Amino acid sequence: MDEEIPVDVGLIYEGERIRKSSMYVDLAGPKSKGAELLRVVPPEEVEDGKVEVIGPDVDQMEEGGRYPLGIYIKVAGEKLEEDLEGVFERKLHYFCNYVQGFMHLNSRDIIWCRISKDAAKKGLKLYHIGKALVKLYKTEFDVIEKIQVTFYTDEKAVDEHIARARKVYEKRDARAAALKDEDVDVFYSCLLCQSFAPTHVCAITPSRSGGCGAVTWFEGRAAVKVDPSGPIQEIPKGEVIDPVKGEFSGINEYVREKSNGSIERVYLHSIFDYPHTSCGCFEAIAFYIPEVDGIGIVHRDFHGVTPFGIPFSTMAGQVGGGVQSQGFLGISIAYLRSPKFLQADGGWQRIVWMPSQLKERVRDAIPQEMYDKIATESDAQDLESLKEWLKQKGHPVVERLAEEEKAEEEAEEESQPVATVPELTLPAQGVPVAGAPAEFTIIFKNAKIYAEKVIIRRK
Repeated sequence: MDEEIPVDVGLIYEGERIRKSSMYVDLAGPKSKGAELLRVVPPEEVEDGKVEVIGPDVDQMEEGGRYPLGIYIKVAGEKLEEDLEGVFERKLHYFCNYVQGFMHLNSRDIIWCRISKDAAKKGLKLYHIGKALVKLYKTEFDVIEKIQVTFYTDEKAVDEHIARARKVYEKRDARAAALKDEDVDVFYSCLLCQSFAPTHVCAITPSRSGGCGAVTWFEGRAAVKVDPSGPIQEIPKGEVIDPVKGEFSGINEYVREKSNGSIERVYLHSIFDYPHTSCGCFEAIAFYIPEVDGIGIVHRDFHGVTPFGIPFSTMAGQVGGGVQSQGFLGISIAYLRSPKFLQADGGWQRIVWMPSQLKERVRDAIPQEMYDKIATESDAQDLESLKEWLKQKGHPVVERLAEEEKAEEEAEEESQPVATVPELTLPAQGVPVAGAPAEFTIIFKNAKIYAEKVIIRRK
């Protein structure tokens, strides 16, 4: 791309993964901190083509080290509007991954980057990555007339950048929250992550932003204006099949086509039956806890374990990749503030556990009567302690569980066995049991047989 850049730059490197064994340095990520932000500003605030690194660059970092990272891009142009910020910001993920030996994951304030040993040996620095970004943005978007890139690796500067970025994120999310699915006739899709998750199709509506949190309905609309044939496209709303679960004929048809038939139905507001697919860039995971018939939420910044005894990273492996995972759903933080948040599953009345940091972050979205009833890592570290906490606090799921248990006990009392046999042998040809032969026998020991009706016929 440029003699000044010591490595290749191109689409061919988009899927490159840098494992720990071949890593020179870690930037941001789960064990550090970071954020990326792109702003549309007046032309006089941009020094076109300028790239600045505040803090140590790669050649001043220790091999195997871990450093915070902030990325701040300012763009200007006569046709640019504020709604495009999130769209251009999301493209950072792809443009960064075009640089050989540089890996970029996720978005917003959960980014995670790595530089390989080979790239560092060739002399790759953040300054060079900035130069590549300048050219890539200007090449793809002719509406960008001026662009300036700043990297922060100094800890204090990164902290200030994260605070600035989060204020912008909140402003974007608040604007999106004021609009509802019923207010519009068209939704938007995002296929940016199909290079990593081929069957993932992100459906973006006013009540549900993309899982990465970077693209809202407003930003989808702006993206289609400037790039009609790009990865963000309109989805006709179509017929409302189920307003509570959030099922629309237009989304089903679009997802079926763009996933090559792998996904046929999508519920926007439920983690059961046909949950929305997830790519891997989601900010948080909603997960079902059958032992309490409740739902937990865990976000990327939480480094502990969930009541299941597993961390976010392990759970993310089951959720991502563009599959529909029953009882699991990758979501954005903004979706927690949606009035339609998991409404088909009970919404906040069904949430039983979440990390204290996340709980405080979205305090304004949690109904006042539910806030103290939702456990955190300080209140419940496993399933048993979670059950006790929910009982003590009188969480709504406890009442439902008690009703179900009572109904089961009454049904069992009313149902009496019509026969008791020490051994019962049944042929089981055609029964779908994994690993069993086509024809086999099932033997029941000490079986009790219950029946609603017994009919005896003479042959």
